[in-house]
Amino acid sequence: MNSSRRPTNGARTAHDQERHEPLVIALLNNMPDAALETTEQQFSDLLAAASARYDVRLRLFSFPELIRGEGARRYVAEHYEPIESLWSGGFDGLIVTGAEPRTLTLPEEVYWPSLTRLVEWASESGTPTVWSCLAAHAAVLHLHGIQRQRLGAKISGVFRCAKACESSLLAGLPISWRMPHSRLNTLDPDQLLAAGYEILSFSEHAGADAFVLRRGTPFLFYQGHPEYDAGALFREYRRDVGRFLAGTMDRYPELPRGYFDEDTTHELNAFRERAERQRIRELLDEFPGRDALPAHVWHDVAVRLYSNWLEHTVAQREPEVLSLGGAAVPTV
Repeated sequence: MNSSRRPTNGARTAHDQERHEPLVIALLNNMPDAALETTEQQFSDLLAAASARYDVRLRLFSFPELIRGEGARRYVAEHYEPIESLWSGGFDGLIVTGAEPRTLTLPEEVYWPSLTRLVEWASESGTPTVWSCLAAHAAVLHLHGIQRQRLGAKISGVFRCAKACESSLLAGLPISWRMPHSRLNTLDPDQLLAAGYEILSFSEHAGADAFVLRRGTPFLFYQGHPEYDAGALFREYRRDVGRFLAGTMDRYPELPRGYFDEDTTHELNAFRERAERQRIRELLDEFPGRDALPAHVWHDVAVRLYSNWLEHTVAQREPEVLSLGGAAVPTV
């Protein structure tokens, strides 16, 4: 995947996009400072793996209202485009990440006016858009007033998800797969269905994994995280343990489910017992598990999901010319 930020110009055929003109994807990366560059790399790597048929160009944006430290502000200023360049359009697709919650409700967040403008812009322009985690929650709240629900405990781990319908976005996937989830809130599947959403994949333990809005907008929503690298849940768990040791979290975090092997789980539980007895920040230096990261078991599924999404972005532009196995690719 080429990382050049040359904008697109005008409509293109699928043949042009495969062989000549780039497929330009905007990544609106709103992750907190510690995860900013890692998230950028995760999506860049995933799109590179998924884009065998296309020359994908990734252009980077972030909401300017986000509260960032000096280093992250400097990085964004040097590597990301001004948000005004996003509104000018010229994109084949858009990916929007979540952000670290700082208020009790999403409309209280400083970036809420920009986010709602983004939802309207993507809808009016017909831009195929992936809304990830908190961004998915924010988008459905603005579109249909569906409030996310606070969970009693954080969902964290790799969960079995099952295909819930037939869709071109799920082409080539098995009937079930494992996918990372990491969040404190969730959406009620019944409310989604009543509002005109279709659930693509569902987990008995994590709820709606992926879903789409059928009416009027080419929007794809993920509560799960196909973009995560193999060590993402480990880093999040270690971060939360660090917050507990520093006194900014009241309860010790639970282990991500279905993630660590038996030996690593034993080591981490032993560390927990020690940390609950000796609650000091310095203990984090002895945190175990760095050398026993789990396999990236969701990688192939993630690549296929995003490969299908790239196919879909082309089909949105030229549905009559793009085909898979001689049959036109249907829109979702």
